[in-house]
Amino acid sequence: MGMSYLILAGGIMLASWLVSSTLKSKFEFYSKLHLQNGMSGREIAEKMLADHGIYDVKVISVEGQLTDHYNPTDKTVNLSEAVYNQRNAAAAAVAAHECGHAVQHATAYSMLTLRSQLVPVVNVASTYMQWILLAGILMLRTFPQLLLVGIVIFAATTLFSIVTLPVEYDASNRALAWLENKNMLTQEEQAGAKDSLKWAARTYVVAALGSIATLLYYISIFNNRR
Repeated sequence: MGMSYLILAGGIMLASWLVSSTLKSKFEFYSKLHLQNGMSGREIAEKMLADHGIYDVKVISVEGQLTDHYNPTDKTVNLSEAVYNQRNAAAAAVAAHECGHAVQHATAYSMLTLRSQLVPVVNVASTYMQWILLAGILMLRTFPQLLLVGIVIFAATTLFSIVTLPVEYDASNRALAWLENKNMLTQEEQAGAKDSLKWAARTYVVAALGSIATLLYYISIFNNRR
């Protein structure tokens, strides 16, 4: 499987680069599409939360780029400075998407609950996983069980990547439905928001595929140890 995996890994790396490059160009383009309603990302987020009857979630600004996220622990929608302050289609899409996660939390969306339960497992796994896998490969002939432990740990991170997919797509669908139903955007702005979120979601698809391919690679090493 060695050569096959290298070809597959190369294809996934290329796909990841293409998706990331396209996503960056899309957000740059739609960041120039200013909203006719004049609302900032913060205002979009606060209105979406209020329209869903959510009043215990705060919208705050955080430093950096692509740092936007929803934190279910302290119930905060964290928007990067650009998204928080700017008034364009890209900012509206990201702000509404993160609020989509808040709506998931408020309605006890099952996949978000599962992903949250996996977070502490993945945090521990990411700390030791690579060392266990490396040691498992080096000691494959004498102690193959160590690699099996590493595979089980890596499988947990792969499961997290897979569970993330419906969570992210559902949050985007909630965001776009709200933006459209409340007539928050013009047709052009709505199309831009949809296109932005579509490419953002594809980054998670590529990540999941890469994780699955790597898991299969480690399994093949274990199965072919003799």
